[in-house]
Amino acid sequence: MFLLQLQLPLSQFKSLNLSTPFLHGTSVVSAKPSSSTTIHHQQQRHTYLPPIRAMRSLQGRVICTANDKTVNVEVTRLAPHPKYKRRVRKKKKFQAHDPENQFQIGDLVQLEKCKPISKKKTFLAIPVPKRTAAKQPKESATQDIGIPLESDFSSQVLSENVC
Repeated sequence: MFLLQLQLPLSQFKSLNLSTPFLHGTSVVSAKPSSSTTIHHQQQRHTYLPPIRAMRSLQGRVICTANDKTVNVEVTRLAPHPKYKRRVRKKKKFQAHDPENQFQIGDLVQLEKCKPISKKKTFLAIPVPKRTAAKQPKESATQDIGIPLESDFSSQVLSENVC
């Protein structure tokens, strides 16, 4: 309809030449890749990088020991909140293999990735040694100095006033 409204002669459209060398197959495209690309591809084939295996081990607390040779472990991590950008705790539960039923609720364990033992168990529970207290209690430190604390002195004064 557009052509009819303009009433242009059709001979004008026949004179347009829309052919390109690529459409007719006359363009020069080498069938063989250049030597620089083959060297690059050969170098890529020979260099092998092992896959990155993330999350090989985790630490968490045992929350359930009801099943035989299986413990449920809750792993807590800190992650930034998507909107507020503040670090929030995120928890996830994993089932781990405990072959000797040695763990109790509340124990700290390390989860090591292993081959799948069942549908949901792909971790092995390993005990984590308890941390030794590096700091001494405050009472022993004050006894070494020999100076009584002010709070101890005020409690003695109060007890004398009451009696």
